[in-house]
Amino acid sequence: MPSPLRSCPWFLTLAVAWGGVVGMCGAESPQAQRPNIVVILVDDMGFSDLGCYGSEIPTPHLDALATGGLQFTQFYNAARCCPTRASLLTGRYSHQVGIGHMIEDRQLPGYRGRLHDHCITLPEAMQRAGYFTAMTGKWHVGQEHGVTPWGRGFGRSLNAAAGGFYFPSSERAQLFLNGEQLQRGDPRLTPDWYSTDLWTTWGVKFIDEALRANQPFFLYLAHNAPHFPLQAPAETIAEFRGKYLSGWDQLSAERHTRQKDLGIMLPHWVKAERPDTVPAWNRQSRRERDRFDHMMATYAACVHRIDQAVGDLVTALRERGVLDQTLILFMSDNGGNAESGPNGRTKGSNPSQAASGWWCGASWAYLQNTPFRRSKRFTHEGGIASPLIVHWPAGIPVVGERRHQPAHVVDIMATCLDVGGATLPATFANKPVEPMEGRSLVPALANEPIDREALYWEHEGHAAVRMEDWKLVRTGIQGAWELYNLAEDRTEQRDLAGEHPDRVGVLTAKWNAWAQRAHVQPSPLDRLPATP
Repeated sequence: MPSPLRSCPWFLTLAVAWGGVVGMCGAESPQAQRPNIVVILVDDMGFSDLGCYGSEIPTPHLDALATGGLQFTQFYNAARCCPTRASLLTGRYSHQVGIGHMIEDRQLPGYRGRLHDHCITLPEAMQRAGYFTAMTGKWHVGQEHGVTPWGRGFGRSLNAAAGGFYFPSSERAQLFLNGEQLQRGDPRLTPDWYSTDLWTTWGVKFIDEALRANQPFFLYLAHNAPHFPLQAPAETIAEFRGKYLSGWDQLSAERHTRQKDLGIMLPHWVKAERPDTVPAWNRQSRRERDRFDHMMATYAACVHRIDQAVGDLVTALRERGVLDQTLILFMSDNGGNAESGPNGRTKGSNPSQAASGWWCGASWAYLQNTPFRRSKRFTHEGGIASPLIVHWPAGIPVVGERRHQPAHVVDIMATCLDVGGATLPATFANKPVEPMEGRSLVPALANEPIDREALYWEHEGHAAVRMEDWKLVRTGIQGAWELYNLAEDRTEQRDLAGEHPDRVGVLTAKWNAWAQRAHVQPSPLDRLPATP
């Protein structure tokens, strides 16, 4: 039997508020009236780390979601974990809600280190629309300052204030269940949990609560993988040992070839060259090659376990008969991480133990962000380009296609409110509600354009603005602006600033105006002495 959403015309399914759709298609249970929504955010995963985006890492479950849904090729994050989470949860640029950097309070409006109380969050808005709201995983938007999942709209939650752990024996593994801090060894948790599985298991528990309550559900599943310290079960790491001995140069070239074959990248977009700071693979000693292989094998194991957890979630939704009516959105919070430099870090001999501290570093980040320049924290494509997979059997008319419309994590809230029939109130908690900056991605699902003027970025002085196919970007607060036509040069290889000074002027003015109204300025960097 076709879902009631599929039986409606496409434009009615996506454009009419859910009450109107039900009136035209026949009233049924709340599950049939409005889709359930699952937003999955992973941490520090590069653009090319999924099989469907060119990777050699096996990710069959996520690949299947892409085949049965849609795959975005120009989706953007906010360059780092806290800002991306702030934008996802509010539909606004992160500086506008107090998290222009991380969770330190810099005593400036855009840099308070926590979500401020002048915004309504995505779960708060979904709750008002009758959704059962739940989250599992990494929070990282100000719990240290009193901003908590249970205080900002999540009716159920199992969360960590931040990340940095995979196993229960880690000192950082401090968990909160619906606001209650759990003691180590709490009997409600399995004693040998692995965080990637833990978040999914409890997400399904919360889904079951929603189904018993006969409510549509909104689940935010925020993995802390594959963020450092890279850790995975020994048997999973062993599956990948030896597969990275060919090195980052060859593997990056192979990923790029697959990306062109898949249609993720156009043939004339030239892959970024290996950074000068990253040595050629053939210069590494045999011992170093083995160490680097072990490092990347551990990273691959983390990504592979994410994929398995997504498979477990999809199976649970299918077994409960709600997969077709569930919108799943999967993305990463920033590009692959080059922190710790080209040599990476291998503190402790065994990355399957909680006491270890392994980081991939800049050499493997070059592979993870193929074919782009730079990495996490920067606003060149390698820092802000993310996979986005959208799966919704009852709501996507044609599946297995790619969408090339530029989109941004700031659009996630607007999309969820759109499909869930939710609206922003004029006031919330006795304060006026500021409008969202994001746009609904619903038109893009039908391969229509997204109506917006521009997209903007700033993090640690790195900045960018994209207007149609033109992108202005700089490295650092004193860096020169570079200009790229992304339709011709998605990988930012040919700086056109000297050839188009008028366009540079227009885009610079737009960025400056945005920086003023979005509380990017004043900035903590303004207090630094000028470089001589």
